[in-house]
Amino acid sequence: MAARAGLEAKSFERAASAFSDAVGGAISADSVARITEGWGQQVEEKRAAEAAIAGLVGQRGESEEARRLELASPISDQANISSDGAMVLIRGEGWKEVKLTVISAVTVKPAEERAEESGTSRRGTDPLVELSDHSYQAGLWDAETLGERQYAEGVRRGIDRVGKLSSVNDAAVWIGRTTAHNFPKAVQVVDWSHAAERLWAVSKAVFGERTAQTRGWAEARLDELWNGKVADVVVTLEKLDLTVERYPAEVQQAAGYFRNNQDRMRYDEYRAAGYPIGSGTAESGANSVVHDRLKRPGRGWARGNAQAMLAGLGELHSDRFEDTWQATLPTAA
Repeated sequence: MAARAGLEAKSFERAASAFSDAVGGAISADSVARITEGWGQQVEEKRAAEAAIAGLVGQRGESEEARRLELASPISDQANISSDGAMVLIRGEGWKEVKLTVISAVTVKPAEERAEESGTSRRGTDPLVELSDHSYQAGLWDAETLGERQYAEGVRRGIDRVGKLSSVNDAAVWIGRTTAHNFPKAVQVVDWSHAAERLWAVSKAVFGERTAQTRGWAEARLDELWNGKVADVVVTLEKLDLTVERYPAEVQQAAGYFRNNQDRMRYDEYRAAGYPIGSGTAESGANSVVHDRLKRPGRGWARGNAQAMLAGLGELHSDRFEDTWQATLPTAA
């Protein structure tokens, strides 16, 4: 199928070659581009219409059990939402941010099932938390539009009715606000790696790049953070002079970063409850859904074509290309 080849290959030229080899007939790169982007536009219009339906105010007489959108790979027990941004070169505009959200099923297993890890690890006795069955929405959108698409995708996956819902992200304000509006019951968590990197940045700035004191100070703060003592971390940071002009902004603002995010850094509670504490699904989604196909040499993408590709890529990497193709076939033919 030409549209699928156009999404999977690194370029339309390669897609045309692969498609020709598979079916035994010639097709041009321009034809593959037209088919792929045309189908992606159909998907974009379909998802926008569904988001409008999902976001309607409740109607009189509408049952609370009614589903406004057809379920797709519904999650029944525990789920997670993560969001992130990725950059794409848009012709005539420069580098622009693609906003992406990913919804995943969460499975919690006993710590004994954790694969043996090399070296020491804080996670050794924690339950094994695995995320799978990912679905994506991505676009050259503002935060409000991303919110509409996130909510619709959540309804499509049934996460508005799961027993446990988390949202692990970096500490970007727009992400926290959007998720809280759409899914107020979601337990919001600041990605552990982002928090840890901030502490290492402070330690290296204050004590030097590679000193025993650097490692000792950072590991002590990480132990406190891991065990839910974020208030102690804040107190220690406030005792340091982090206003030195040569320090990067992430170091100068570190005390406020941890102070303002204390309610989303209760890592001891999250671990005990079996919540994920990493946002790797969003970061890997930014690579697989956005960067792998849309980062290319040259002038970049026309905005409309980029959005069409993102719509198609979201369906491809959500493992529902065939279903969506069939759903759009009458208007895509």
